[in-house]
Amino acid sequence: MAASLRLRAAASGLRYWSRGQRPAAASLAAVCSRSMASKTPVGFIGLGNMGNPMAKNLMKHGYPLIIYDVFPDACKEFQDAGEQVVSSPADVAEKADRIITMLPTSINAIEAYSGANGILKKVKKGSLLIDSSTIDPAVSKELAKEVEKMGAVFMDAPVSGGVGAARSGNLTFMVGGVEDEFAAAQELLGCMGSNVVYCGAVGTGQAAKICNNMLLAISMIGTAEAMNLGIRLGLDPKLLAKILNMSSGRCWSSDTYNPVPGVMDGVPSANNYQGGFGATLMAKDLGLAQDSATSTKSPILLGSQAHQIYRMMCAKGYSKKDFSSVFQFLREEETF
Repeated sequence: MAASLRLRAAASGLRYWSRGQRPAAASLAAVCSRSMASKTPVGFIGLGNMGNPMAKNLMKHGYPLIIYDVFPDACKEFQDAGEQVVSSPADVAEKADRIITMLPTSINAIEAYSGANGILKKVKKGSLLIDSSTIDPAVSKELAKEVEKMGAVFMDAPVSGGVGAARSGNLTFMVGGVEDEFAAAQELLGCMGSNVVYCGAVGTGQAAKICNNMLLAISMIGTAEAMNLGIRLGLDPKLLAKILNMSSGRCWSSDTYNPVPGVMDGVPSANNYQGGFGATLMAKDLGLAQDSATSTKSPILLGSQAHQIYRMMCAKGYSKKDFSSVFQFLREEETF
């Protein structure tokens, strides 16, 4: 199974990513026992830009953590805070019956669950496994089948809101899985997000996230183009942003995450596009959208163009910058 999952993941646009930073329904009794043991340890795997603040919010709500990240340095501050750090995903599964994974790609998720030292090597029956990575919906479905064989429960719960919302605990979670398990998942996810939405069977959370991120990429490119054009026409960027945000062009990319340096504080564009959501990850998510569009025969003309733009950005040195750096990319490009 792991080999077939890796082949599927390899065909999902993952070649554009580089990690430079970072069952059947359980019985009611099992669900209740998880809820009643609300302050028992929670496993958390993946402490990147998003996973780090998510795990910290679980700590703030009183949950002891069993921590693992492929980069040991990412675990240090948690270890210093008294949380338990282990050496593999399998060790997390041995010590916790509720685990959250937050990983960059399908390949990373497959390795964390099905690898030689993966979760499934030591997962306990009745465990609840929540994957908040953004991956191929088909991979989520196959992982769920493997988890079910071990007598555990798998749910996909990708997030929206960015690093700022992760820090403030205001993420939106899009959850796919057995509906009877939703309340158990919501107990944990509600510590990290203000919106926890049940979408349907396993894979539907990923489907919602892929659609959201495709629209986000399109709107960010549109905002960057509009701001660039206005600036070159002599408009002050703060004035233009103000006008857009009180007019019909207003969107999240313009009023909350503006891509133009100096327009807003506290966003990546104010910090040389450091932190936030990397351009490589956006290219990866757009690759997932492209694959899904192909399999469902859905036209995504703007989504496909957005995919190509982010691929070009990654090839031209923007891979580690926030995806809003598309503004800088457009400013430097004279060949369109």
